[in-house]
Amino acid sequence: MLMLVVKTSGQIQTPVLMGYVNNWNAGTNPYVQLTDVPKQYGMIAMAFSIPRPGTDYDTTFVSDGVAKDTLIRQIKTVQNQGRRVLISVGGATAPISLDNLMERDTFISSITRIINTYGFDGIDIDFEGNSILVSKGTTIANPTDVKIINLIAAIKQIMVNFRATHGRKMILTMAPEMSHFPGGISGYGNNWGAYLPIIDALRDSLDLVHTQLYNGGSMNGLDGRTYYQATGDFIVAMTELCIRGFNTTGGYFKGLPANKIAVGLPACPSAAGSGFMDTATVAAAMRYLLGKGPKVGTYTLLQAGGYPTLGGMMTWSINWDKVTTCNNSEYEFMKNYERIFSNTTPTTIAEVPSYSFKIYPNPSNGVFTIESDKQVSIEIYDLNGKVLKAISNQTSTKIDVSDFSKGMYFLRMNDGISIQTEKIIIR
Repeated sequence: MLMLVVKTSGQIQTPVLMGYVNNWNAGTNPYVQLTDVPKQYGMIAMAFSIPRPGTDYDTTFVSDGVAKDTLIRQIKTVQNQGRRVLISVGGATAPISLDNLMERDTFISSITRIINTYGFDGIDIDFEGNSILVSKGTTIANPTDVKIINLIAAIKQIMVNFRATHGRKMILTMAPEMSHFPGGISGYGNNWGAYLPIIDALRDSLDLVHTQLYNGGSMNGLDGRTYYQATGDFIVAMTELCIRGFNTTGGYFKGLPANKIAVGLPACPSAAGSGFMDTATVAAAMRYLLGKGPKVGTYTLLQAGGYPTLGGMMTWSINWDKVTTCNNSEYEFMKNYERIFSNTTPTTIAEVPSYSFKIYPNPSNGVFTIESDKQVSIEIYDLNGKVLKAISNQTSTKIDVSDFSKGMYFLRMNDGISIQTEKIIIR
């Protein structure tokens, strides 16, 4: 039987698999060409835009693995496949600090220039360590720290600049360390909870927040117990904390919708100092979170049935996911994501398609008809990103998949302006 689960086009679609591509070549995790990243990675963040030498606010990005013009073409190619490419700002070794209005405005202009030069879809905020600190006594709703106030204002202006140039919303994601986000339940000051006023101020504009559930030791859950990284309970407890919200000494943090929260994990043991989990542990925890499996440990979800609209997963990094000397097999994290989220109904965030379509499946003979109000190019590809059938510039066409094996496939339609992707399940 042919069954179609239809996705509608949008700013981003969740669940989504997000990964970082290292903008450098290392012997242990070599550079990966952007166009070689498997299509299952629906959102890719280039790591990183960092401050120019001698500053901690004037950011720059220089393509290291390929020539600048080549990377620009690669970004466009990936975007034409319906995927999104962001520039990640900061990283563990590049502190950024917006101490005054001049530094704020320089940060705004430098990030805007990078986005427009390379054609990125938006930014991923990855300020780590002491780049973001919150003073004790301040509140989430009314931050008083200059660096935080300036960062919030800068991101808002970068988004305004993006819409003025591109006529659409800029994608905004964040990758807080554990102390910066869920750690706020244990204390509010310095690193602890430092992202909370930023997330709160930008919650309506945020597309995805993927806390780094690694390199952090232990954290408290909503049930008052302590949970330790590299366990299924840790994934479940920290994720529900971010969705449901929690009290802090800086006030109450209202959680984010489930489709704006993704689970961030290292791709393999060498990708992080600590916190790696094997695929079976990750899969069991994620299925419990999604309401698709049993409880995995001592933590019990406060919301019965879990969070089936969860935003997806993030990994550091795509480069590490590809390395077979680190994983048991190439792209093991990606394959685990596909298994976890198979048969999950996607949701759409923001904006509307530039064309409409109808699909008429015929389960008896494996043929379905697509009718569109514009000419579209159509591709069907498998879980490995291999294109199995391709048809160009059609408004009505019949596609025969009777020769396909049982399983999940993807159908992509592109009218040259927007791209819509459908999940096809053949049973």
